[in-house]
Amino acid sequence: MINQPSGQIKLTNVSIVKLKKGKKKFEVACYQNKVHDFRKGIEKDLDEVLQIHQVFINVSKGLVASKDDLTASFESTDLDTIIKEILTRGEMPLSDKERQLMMNKINNEMLTIISAKCINPKSKKRYPPSMIHKALMELKFRVVINKPAKTQALEAIKVLTASQIIPIARARMRVKVNMEKNGNGEAIEKLSALMKSADATETDAEWSCTAVIDPVAYRVIVELCNGKGVLQVLDLAVIDSK
Repeated sequence: MINQPSGQIKLTNVSIVKLKKGKKKFEVACYQNKVHDFRKGIEKDLDEVLQIHQVFINVSKGLVASKDDLTASFESTDLDTIIKEILTRGEMPLSDKERQLMMNKINNEMLTIISAKCINPKSKKRYPPSMIHKALMELKFRVVINKPAKTQALEAIKVLTASQIIPIARARMRVKVNMEKNGNGEAIEKLSALMKSADATETDAEWSCTAVIDPVAYRVIVELCNGKGVLQVLDLAVIDSK
């Protein structure tokens, strides 16, 4: 029987998050997908994120950080507080397998977003992710691991619409706004500017408008309607024929 040194723990098949604090490096052993969920605020239970509820000097050698090390570097011995800082600010080197899985995940998310946001302007139908993937490969568009899928989707949409390697256009939205006129003159003026080529009606008390808008304007319209009017999304993917 081999006795392990005191304070030494052996772990295998782990993802490691590392943080340099002061002159020392600290590590925690995690489930890689759970780290991303923790950073997004989806997962809050540390026991679901960690393979072992401990702070290490070196995970692969099983060397646990001493209380003196933690106090000197973090000015605290509260394990959960220290672990949360390491998970939030630390770096997570990926194995080749983990990197490929992450690339596939980001790529699939990106393709799904593009498929939802774009349509064929002739048929007015969405493209399946597989067709978008083929077009991006022909354009040599490269997915990277350190950018959010949504950011890369917006970049890919610009490349696709500029090249027209397939007939593609950003889907527009059809929305309707109802708002009381009393006290909302400035908001209605701004909404009118955003909702061009609109079908607007009004009474002495209420302003109503239906329009096809660029999705970029949607968030501003939501803010203008907040607490003042009612916003309805009638269609998520339409092409303005004008």
